[in-house]
Amino acid sequence: MKKIILLIGVIIVISSWAFPQKITNLTQKIENGRVVIYYDLKGDKNQIFNINITAVKNGKTIKPAVIAGKLNVSPGKNKTIWWEPVLEGRDLNGWIIGLEASLQLFDMVFVKGGTFQMGSNNEDSDEKPIHTVTVSDFYMSATEVTQAQWKAVMGSNPSNWKGDNLPVESVSWNDVQKFLKKLNKSTGENYRLPTEAEWEYAARGGVEKNGRSSQTKYAGSNNIDEVAWYDDNSGSKTHPVGQKNPNELGLYDISGNVWEWCNDWYDEDYYSSSSINNPQGANSGGARVLRGGSWSFDARSCRVAIRYSYFPDCGTATTGFGWFCLLGNYYEYAVCCIL
Repeated sequence: MKKIILLIGVIIVISSWAFPQKITNLTQKIENGRVVIYYDLKGDKNQIFNINITAVKNGKTIKPAVIAGKLNVSPGKNKTIWWEPVLEGRDLNGWIIGLEASLQLFDMVFVKGGTFQMGSNNEDSDEKPIHTVTVSDFYMSATEVTQAQWKAVMGSNPSNWKGDNLPVESVSWNDVQKFLKKLNKSTGENYRLPTEAEWEYAARGGVEKNGRSSQTKYAGSNNIDEVAWYDDNSGSKTHPVGQKNPNELGLYDISGNVWEWCNDWYDEDYYSSSSINNPQGANSGGARVLRGGSWSFDARSCRVAIRYSYFPDCGTATTGFGWFCLLGNYYEYAVCCIL
């Protein structure tokens, strides 16, 4: 029986977000009509951190606006920020400054909503018919979720191939839900997997080009080698995210590298009854939608219109591999999500 390796990936949608880091030796003083803030930042010196400033007075917290100094910095000592409250129409004295440093974990790309033609009439039956769909604005992660990002949230790495910048794989749809629940609790945001319609809309480049979605076969090109890792060029393994060319929106590896989970239940005939506005997929089912193809699949499987599905509880290294080895198959999953 042919060996099938199915990697399912994660892409996420929402506004940008970051993990807090450690600020020490925070002091402030008034000098030349400004509040001067001094601090040290501990963390990985190879990373850039965003500095968030708050000011508290009489129990009221504000976010200062008239700021001088860098708010995107690498770790180090003797960092300085200047705030001029008078230019905001505020008193100069009596403020207590608070700082928070955060590493932007996900590079999010804004996807302007619009209307496009979803599906294909030329290939598999579940891609038919081509139908009109409208989606609202959203943000999507520029790459598949990496192992470093997964570890930052979950504290572990289930992937078969190890590497911080490789896409996380060997995770089931249910595993992704645990990841998202923990991520959202930590951030107060609402990250989620994309719907199937949002995924295809983003894969086709939205409506950024001439007000219409791209009609290329793969995400960003008709030449698959420009944009995707698949069975003919992958060397039988995953590759670090973002090495191939992006599509029109600046999204990488939408075609190839690893299959990507979508939020929807899979229904072979869903396109015949799909709603026009923000379709959410079938109401129930036995499998969830996968999109995009992977390093172990052929070029045809990396088309933007192709639909695939798999059981939501399968994909982890401990539960998926052994069972599928009995069937002569070997499945793995990576992750893709959006807000």
